[in-house]
Amino acid sequence: MAKEYSRTQRVADYLQRELAALIQHEVRDPRVGMVSITGVNVSRDLGHARVYYTALERESGEEAAETTEALNRAAGFLRTQLSRDSSMRSVPQLRFYFDASVGQGRHLEDLIRKAAEADRELGLRDDDPADEQ
Repeated sequence: MAKEYSRTQRVADYLQRELAALIQHEVRDPRVGMVSITGVNVSRDLGHARVYYTALERESGEEAAETTEALNRAAGFLRTQLSRDSSMRSVPQLRFYFDASVGQGRHLEDLIRKAAEADRELGLRDDDPADEQ
């Protein structure tokens, strides 16, 4: 029977909280900017961690390539900071990836809004968009 909250998940949650704070307060690279950590996946052997982030005003991986490079260059520094603050025997190797799901969500939201407006114009919907909020 599997545990409900595995060690890898606890480590991932810890890394997400700590990396968010470290990036905000310690990383001084101007290419990083406003970054939010959206998720962390840790390998079963706790040797590697995939860190997913979103960045303000960046919708695609191409736009965020410079930020991804800067974060991956800072991974060693961040790993060192994590090892100082944690009681973990070893801190996983960090690799950063842009999370495009937030931008995709905004795009889908815009498409739904446009479709609803088109339906209203055609008389297929008679509800007021202010009622939805």
